[in-house]
Amino acid sequence: MDGRLGWWLTLASLIALGIAPLANATEPPLRLTFEAIHYQTPQQQWQAQQWRNRMDAPLSRFIDDAEQRRELLTRLYQEARLAGLPPELVLALIQVESAFNADAVSSAGAIGLMQIMPFWVAELGLPVDDLTEPNRNLRYGCTILAHYLAIERGDFTRALARYNGSLGHTWYPERVLRTWRDYWR
Repeated sequence: MDGRLGWWLTLASLIALGIAPLANATEPPLRLTFEAIHYQTPQQQWQAQQWRNRMDAPLSRFIDDAEQRRELLTRLYQEARLAGLPPELVLALIQVESAFNADAVSSAGAIGLMQIMPFWVAELGLPVDDLTEPNRNLRYGCTILAHYLAIERGDFTRALARYNGSLGHTWYPERVLRTWRDYWR
């Protein structure tokens, strides 16, 4: 399912739940994507399981525990699909950002697997949110990347540069895209 269709299905499910969309519904609103609930059909569950089985061996280089890998891959797949992102791209971004260390903190103050800047909590989250908690971090990171991808009209290079705060430079997007191509496809 492409990102736009996924967004419309998310929007429809939110409306069905009684959550009103924002007035301008031409692009995926950041808050709606962040608060969305994801449902999977049996076929989607099967696809997720097949994907998780393929990604398990490469991820074992970073995470020894099989149960931790399974949990991370399951949630990552769900969050990436909900946001309309290729899950393999999210794996590449995490490898570059934190090498799968949920407790990572950068010199700039970015936190967790996807290296989320704390200001995003005020923008999207609860009054207090634990960015080191992998599930929350994945929700933030996928939502933010999808937001930037929408702003940049599908241009992965520009969206990744925005994500990293390096718009106008290509070193970071090139690194993530190379990691995606070489390790996760």
